[in-house]
Amino acid sequence: MVVGRFCTFTILVYSLAPVCARCATGTTLREMMVIRFPRFAVFFILSGCAVYQAQVPLSHSTASDTLAHLTMDARAMPFPVLAAHRFDAADGLDAIEVAMLAVVNNPDLKIARGDAAISHAQAFAAGLLPDPQLALSRDLSNTGGLGSTTAFSLGLSYDINSVLLHASSHAAADAEARKTDLNLLWQEWQVISQARLLFIKLVQAGRLMSVLSDTEKLFADRVHRTHQALERGLLSSDAVTPNLTALQDVHRQVFELKKQINQNTHEMNALLGLAPDTTLHLQEGGDFAPLDEAAAQAALGDLERRRPDLLALEAGYQAQDQRYRGALLAQFPALNVGLTRARDASGVYSNGIGVTLSLPFLNRNRGNIAIEQATRQKLFDEYQQRLQTGRNEVARLLDEQRLNIRQLAETDQAIADLTSALTRSDAAFKASNIDVLVYANAHAALLVKQTEQINLQQAVLEQRVALQTLLGIELPTHHLESHKQ
Repeated sequence: MVVGRFCTFTILVYSLAPVCARCATGTTLREMMVIRFPRFAVFFILSGCAVYQAQVPLSHSTASDTLAHLTMDARAMPFPVLAAHRFDAADGLDAIEVAMLAVVNNPDLKIARGDAAISHAQAFAAGLLPDPQLALSRDLSNTGGLGSTTAFSLGLSYDINSVLLHASSHAAADAEARKTDLNLLWQEWQVISQARLLFIKLVQAGRLMSVLSDTEKLFADRVHRTHQALERGLLSSDAVTPNLTALQDVHRQVFELKKQINQNTHEMNALLGLAPDTTLHLQEGGDFAPLDEAAAQAALGDLERRRPDLLALEAGYQAQDQRYRGALLAQFPALNVGLTRARDASGVYSNGIGVTLSLPFLNRNRGNIAIEQATRQKLFDEYQQRLQTGRNEVARLLDEQRLNIRQLAETDQAIADLTSALTRSDAAFKASNIDVLVYANAHAALLVKQTEQINLQQAVLEQRVALQTLLGIELPTHHLESHKQ
């Protein structure tokens, strides 16, 4: 900033000093203004220029390992349900708070917001009219003889075609800015969806880990008791093997689940813009219920008016349509008009007007017209394809949701039956009425069904998140009895 002001002041002094000197020698004011006009022009131009401001690049990561300092602006939330929710990380994060944190702190969204700022700056630039062109020449020779003056020529011209094309180029840039904003909103929705899916996976993994831990303790106790009985000679080695095999299988499932939890935890931290070693405390969500299919079908009817990516494609088509209009206008002759003021060596002044006109005999901008027209058709086809794909995906998810709900109901009933049977097996095993293999198989069957139940619950929740994203709404639900164990 200081450098820019110093340069402007220097040019001002440099421009005014010769004028004062010439006034003392009797030179006319008109001659002084013509001769010194370039310096005055440079001064006025520079006085309105922007100046360079340095920004020190960061040499370290800005990812945080704590949530204590993070605050949420509800007005920045793209979903009404997020804007109405209070963010408080002290008691752990629920699904909505995780989504809020993802919107505010996701690194990719920060870059996307920078792209949106660039797009708006480009729209601002496209709205500015081009500057006129100034041409100045001065004779530097001294061969004019006695009584001769310094010859000069001063011209001012303007590109008329730039004015004719300004409306279409400005409209195209505005549409591109809207497209960027809508793409940013769609990316925010995608990030929210990813955050919810990871939240569901981690919460459901915690439930499954609890089931595996209980089963692991049960079989570890059975292995310990059968080993003691084997040492006392009360059981044969065949009685130890089923419990030991079941315990080893549970150990394997526990390790695999820990690996999944570790992967999902790191993905969650990266998505939320947190340090890799950040520990997140997640709250289990409330009871989930099947979605309201009537509302989903109603939302599917006006999908193109709700989905940000479809609206972004529409804005992109409008921008391309304006570029196509501009290409059609550019096929007409390019016109440049200018005025000149000149003085020859004998002191004779002359005024003139100049017109530059292109002759559209060969090019006529036909190549650009064909390109813009083909591009517009491509965007139209892409919009139709995206709309149809979205509708097909919603229909598929609704069908899968119905199947999973029915399968989940059957699994719930199977768990209830196995639990009742296992209660009787416990009593029979203690009374030595059944052998250890039958008892171990009964517990293994219950574990399989409990795992199936948790996986089905996870699938249903993930499908609901996908439907919310594809339909662009928070789906209303019917309150039914919870399927949580």
